[in-house]
Amino acid sequence: MQVLITGGTGFIGRALARELLAQGHAVSVLTRNRPRAASTLPAGAVAVEALAGLAPQAVVNLAGENLGAHRWNAARKRAFVDSRAGTTLALVEWMKSLPQVPQVLVSGSAVGYYGARGDETLTEEAAPGREFQSELCASWEAAAQRAEALGVRVCRIRIGIVLGPGGALAAMKLPFQFGLGGHLGSGSQWMSWIHREDLVSLIVWLLLGEARAGAYNATAPQPATNREFARALGASLHRPVLFPMPALAVKLLVGEMAHLLLTGQKVLPARAQAEGFRFRYPDLRSALAQVFGDSAGRA
Repeated sequence: MQVLITGGTGFIGRALARELLAQGHAVSVLTRNRPRAASTLPAGAVAVEALAGLAPQAVVNLAGENLGAHRWNAARKRAFVDSRAGTTLALVEWMKSLPQVPQVLVSGSAVGYYGARGDETLTEEAAPGREFQSELCASWEAAAQRAEALGVRVCRIRIGIVLGPGGALAAMKLPFQFGLGGHLGSGSQWMSWIHREDLVSLIVWLLLGEARAGAYNATAPQPATNREFARALGASLHRPVLFPMPALAVKLLVGEMAHLLLTGQKVLPARAQAEGFRFRYPDLRSALAQVFGDSAGRA
């Protein structure tokens, strides 16, 4: 297939482009800076700065400002909405202009869709929350669903914390490397995560599955509490886990964004598993072992 990726220069997008190319698909990546993108993309991926002239059979929409890059304020929140829902709406409008629309759109979302839900087990049937990140994800997904009216098969993936070399894990491991790691707040908040290899495989599985559509939780089958995650991360790095960070300190450090760190969701990939998808890294121990080396799995 000819596949267009938005957000293709990011942590997930680069790995996805590499896998699609390895399977023989043609990949274009929409970017605002073609020379810079070309220097980071795998060989064979084509960086483009405009949609004109493209006629992909599939679109993977991963565009979006990083929620954790800076403290939140009104301007940052507008940027989050514009870069997610706004970009997705623009994609759908572009599709309307094509002689033949793409067969499938796999559009990113996040487990923040569900909001802070304590110990409640959440499948794709669960209702959205009533918080900023929930409303952000709901509007993002609603924008993608507009493509259905054009005859496009739409899959909405609610992504958890993505583990791999780099990405969120690079920031998480830093205090542990200095022996200062620990859980955040009570440590009882759930962290729904997925290994990057499994996420890439899931996206490709959705692209190629002609009967697959709707919402899919892109999370591993075994979520962990923040306390469990901290212990597993410390063990994988052979470092002690002795310094929990009180909730107040987290709030002072990152402001409103602390809500994401101190609350969570216990999300299960019910639909993917029911429809036959198999996770290579279903548990935290195997995932961290792959990232940090086999010694992590024996820790």
